Amino acid sequence: MSFTTIPILDLALAQDPATKPAFLADLQHALMEVGFLYIKNVGISDDVFKQVIAEGRAFFDIPTEEKLKIEMKNAPSFLGYSRLSAEVTAGEIDHREQIDISTEHPLPGPGAPLHANLLAPNQWPSAEVLPNFRRVFADYLKTMGRISIYFTSLIAEAIELPSNAFDKYFDGDDQHHKLKIVKYPDVGTLGAAGKGGNQGVGPHKDSMLTSYLLQASHHRGLQVQNMAGEWIDCPPIDGTLVVAIGQGLEALTQGVCKATTHRVLSPAAGAGPRFSIPFFQGVRGDTSFADLAHVGVGQVPERVKARRRAGAGRGVDDAEFTFRAGGAAATLGEATLRNRVKSHTDVGERWYPDILASVREEQAALAALAREKEKKRLEEQQQQQPAATQGDIPPAPTSVEAH
Repeated sequence: MSFTTIPILDLALAQDPATKPAFLADLQHALMEVGFLYIKNVGISDDVFKQVIAEGRAFFDIPTEEKLKIEMKNAPSFLGYSRLSAEVTAGEIDHREQIDISTEHPLPGPGAPLHANLLAPNQWPSAEVLPNFRRVFADYLKTMGRISIYFTSLIAEAIELPSNAFDKYFDGDDQHHKLKIVKYPDVGTLGAAGKGGNQGVGPHKDSMLTSYLLQASHHRGLQVQNMAGEWIDCPPIDGTLVVAIGQGLEALTQGVCKATTHRVLSPAAGAGPRFSIPFFQGVRGDTSFADLAHVGVGQVPERVKARRRAGAGRGVDDAEFTFRAGGAAATLGEATLRNRVKSHTDVGERWYPDILASVREEQAALAALAREKEKKRLEEQQQQQPAATQGDIPPAPTSVEAH
């Protein structure tokens, strides 16, 4: 059965032995049937949330020349500022402006794998224009890192694994995590670009284990796809974070936890910009797909898998599952780097031209395969139609709207 709403879970219930079993049962349902959920009472005060939102929104008000001093393409780390419409998802331009920040690391040494470039110092806006920005977001990254590791332990318990089942994929307090601060302009301010569509972010699945979204304005726009192919709104709710399950977690749990396709629509003309601050939990970049497939966290109990199979079905899905063995990447770090190159082609052109060329070859091959499948489908459809006899009126062509 396809979900029609996103469940809301109270994290405080996980702290009480009397209410924890019911919490874990609700969490298991959300993991298996939805792949998305809200959590409330996460241990962050309203004042801290307000400060994070205020500093995040203030970033977009600083002069353009200050933003360009920390532009993402300045460094191979994919950290820093991205101009409006500089990112691509599902082959289409995303109409958003953003800054990417991560857990800070020193620059990688000689001989380190290319994906180690993702572990680097941040490009911070100048303290002269945003004196509190660095402190606020460095603290928020640490806080969210702790929350994400704790919540992952609850996920393990919810699917009847030991609470420390995922610990081998984390580097302790030094674990690399990332966040974005995003502004989605309303379509009325996009000019000609807005006439091409309202894609804030195209349909996609998140990559790693879990992500945690702080919706930083009143706008709707985030939507989650159910198995019927319907897009279900995930509106802002004060005091909550929206948790999305990633492809890495689906792979690690043998498909028990569901990575769900989602998208963001730009605000309507006149509605003003939408702001959001998603946090992406990291895992060790040297984790191999072979480990995910054959070792992982151990076997999820068969009774849990049976519950997942009972609720699963072959539904509509507008995004491909890409985190699997046999592709161009052998490790999660390599796969993450390829995904970043695919999304930020300006950074790829400057720092990773060979990977960008490989990604484009892969995209061309997939596009050719899709065209061939569509051609075959149309031919089979034509063969199945009864031949028109004299006097028959041919069917009217189907009207297709251009997107």
